[in-house]
Amino acid sequence: MSYFIVAISNGGRTFEQTYEKLHKAVSLREKDISEMFKFEIPSLMVGTLDSLMTLSDGMDKTDSIVENIVRNIEKTGMELSAYSGKTSELTVGGVPVQRYIQQFTWDYAKYPNRRPLKEVASLISGGVSAIDEELKQLSVSFADKQSALAEAKRRRSGNLLVVDLNDILTHDVMRSVNIHDTEYLKTLFIAIPRGNEDLFLNSIESLANDLVGYGGPDWSRHPDQLGTSVKFGSYVDRKKKRGSPVVPGSVNLIKEDSESCLFIVTILRSQYEAGHYEKDEFIPGNKIDFEDEFVKKCREKRFVVRDFKYNPSQSSKSARSLEQLQVEVDAMRSGLTRWCKTHYGEAFVAWMHIKVIRVFAESVLRYGLPVDFTAVLYKVANGSEKEVTNVLDKSLGSPQVNDEEDGEDYYDFVFIKFVV
Repeated sequence: MSYFIVAISNGGRTFEQTYEKLHKAVSLREKDISEMFKFEIPSLMVGTLDSLMTLSDGMDKTDSIVENIVRNIEKTGMELSAYSGKTSELTVGGVPVQRYIQQFTWDYAKYPNRRPLKEVASLISGGVSAIDEELKQLSVSFADKQSALAEAKRRRSGNLLVVDLNDILTHDVMRSVNIHDTEYLKTLFIAIPRGNEDLFLNSIESLANDLVGYGGPDWSRHPDQLGTSVKFGSYVDRKKKRGSPVVPGSVNLIKEDSESCLFIVTILRSQYEAGHYEKDEFIPGNKIDFEDEFVKKCREKRFVVRDFKYNPSQSSKSARSLEQLQVEVDAMRSGLTRWCKTHYGEAFVAWMHIKVIRVFAESVLRYGLPVDFTAVLYKVANGSEKEVTNVLDKSLGSPQVNDEEDGEDYYDFVFIKFVV
């Protein structure tokens, strides 16, 4: 629904005469294209004309910022209502928006009219900015909680590539699985999409075949010591012979569904390279880990190594956690819905007061002092915005007035449009 706020100088007329002129401007039509209402403009403090001009220059931007905040609250409230399937109209203090606009009165208790106009405008915009910041924080918290819930649901209902394995690997499945988790051996759970089984089985035991050094002492240089204990170090070149960390014969299919398969693979987790002497200095040995590099090689082949440690009680914990997340999301949704209903009205009231300040400042700057103008509100019928604008321009404008100023529409009267 479109609304126009129009203000013109009384020009020596009484309020009633000016009001009648504004009424006749659009009433003598073959069809009803608008409905007019009185629009209260309180007696505000003018201050200096310089300060009023400075204020007026920034009020259009302030109006736009406050409107965006109103729209954000409105959008959030509508999205929450759509999710619940319940249509919940946002109101202004329990009054429908259109009725509040059409019966608007200045809130003297909240925004004292005898304070400097700049101070009143700052008070209004500051209050709305605080509402906006609170909405951002609540929206982020709610979005994070929704994401956590969606992830929890995905992990419980997805395929083997994403599902929480503790939810599907039952005791009956796991009692036949031999799991190694020692300093040097590690059993990995690897999920692959359906259709990649042959590729996986044909390549897994040779994957990362340059990763592990299997070399031993070079007995060819000292064949007389073959089979006896030797000083390693210079006698050993671990990297002379390389291979994959996968333990041969350790690959087994343990679970499958319509989209994916889950295998176990045992790998050499780490390897110790012995220290040695270089002349009189002993160079300590070091332990080399293979797991991270092997996982990286699997990722390159699109084999998904699942981060999994079997815990028989985890399945029930996961179910309780999901249930708790759902309760928290529902509670946050209800709370955010209530917040929108409350603060939408506050933001809308602030928005209308900003428009009143705009009308007042522009009217004083246009018509001068003392303050002597009348403002009204037009409720415009759908699709009649252009027609009403043209009618007002013809009835209230002056023939010599240029319709554009600096590329923007210009009228010989104060004219503010907005849509709700």
